[in-house]
Amino acid sequence: MKPVVGIVVSNKMQKSVVVAVDRLFHHKLYNRYVKRTSKFMAHDEDNDCNIGDRVRLDPSRPLSKRKHWVVAEILRRAKIYVPPSPAAPTPDQAGTVPKQAQAM
Repeated sequence: MKPVVGIVVSNKMQKSVVVAVDRLFHHKLYNRYVKRTSKFMAHDEDNDCNIGDRVRLDPSRPLSKRKHWVVAEILRRAKIYVPPSPAAPTPDQAGTVPKQAQAM
């Protein structure tokens, strides 16, 4: 088997990921290209992969019932949204008291 490239769709297991691999083939009857997706379980020794990462898988000996691929390298990391942290008060706001506190 040759190495395949796919996108990580699940990393909820310990040292394992599920990778979706897309392939295109020509349908002779419809004369169109058809996209099919295969999901492979792969071994991720360091738990480095996150959902959305593009990875290259290499074949290996069977590691479990469904797992016979190993993550060879992470080609591109997924862009993970990190919400901005609450802003610290600026120097001009630090000395002011909120209006609700002044009313009491």
